[in-house]
Amino acid sequence: MSQLPNRFVPFLAGVAILAGLSAPGAAVAQSRAAEAERRVVLERMVEEVGEDYPDVATISAVALRDALPEGDFVLVDVRTDAERRVSTLPGAITGEEFEARLQELAGRTVVAYCTIGRRSSDYVRRMARRGVDMLNLEGSVLAWTHAGGQLVNDGAPTRRLHVYGRRWNLAADGYQTIW
Repeated sequence: MSQLPNRFVPFLAGVAILAGLSAPGAAVAQSRAAEAERRVVLERMVEEVGEDYPDVATISAVALRDALPEGDFVLVDVRTDAERRVSTLPGAITGEEFEARLQELAGRTVVAYCTIGRRSSDYVRRMARRGVDMLNLEGSVLAWTHAGGQLVNDGAPTRRLHVYGRRWNLAADGYQTIW
């Protein structure tokens, strides 16, 4: 799948107007085109992470979202304190907390995540060397937003997300991103 160049986004909005869509309809078309472009970039970055970490087992954001209500999961957020203060997946714990509770959490399905999956892949690989089985959330918190997964801040739902840096500003529409 090729990336839609930025210069085509306004063009697509113009096409929408010519096709009879109202100005609000054209704005929706432009927003959808921009989100589709972000998703293409996200998918390319996720592929690169997968190529760099072929030994790391993953779970997709959709599969995790669907399995969470019935499963016995431990979500491990390996992002920085500053990133976690903005939002996390519901019930997520830090890597430090997970490691301090290894025996207590044994036997549960453990899923690590970060912004896109590179730092969490590193973490999963390091933990595997210690004999701890884990999965990496493919596309991590960014893919989670595109899958419609919930984010929380102090236990309350939020639409804010720390995306590490400008390059990772790839969240789904409706999220306020900071870096």
